[in-house]
Amino acid sequence: MNTKILIVVANYYKDISEGLVNGATNFLYDNNIEYDIIYVPGSFEISLTIKHNIKKNIYNGYITLGCIIKGDTIHFDLLSQQTIYSINKLMIDFDTPISFGVLTCNNTKEAEIRSRIGSPKNKGFEAASACLKMIRILKK
Repeated sequence: MNTKILIVVANYYKDISEGLVNGATNFLYDNNIEYDIIYVPGSFEISLTIKHNIKKNIYNGYITLGCIIKGDTIHFDLLSQQTIYSINKLMIDFDTPISFGVLTCNNTKEAEIRSRIGSPKNKGFEAASACLKMIRILKK
């Protein structure tokens, strides 16, 4: 069976998400993995997009990418918690690999470091690697 992955990207911070996408797609390309990309407005919209696509039964796994940066209100805490919770719930409920590459950072500088193209700390690359590993583990 060929492996196909859907990358769902929260594009609120476009420069950050571009670096994450680059890291993920470089990993997938190097491993000959087919993928599609869907861009959503923000991290909160990732879960619904994945759920909609799980029902189509096209993909073996999902990679979530995006960035949430802490501000002066509790919005960061609420959004981060609900994004993580809803993605994890989908993974458990649907028994489907979904890797978490949504950065939760205190500031833009932290996000830039974790999304830098070619960096060993690129979380898009790490999320793609984790997704493929989980697909292989669950195939056994």
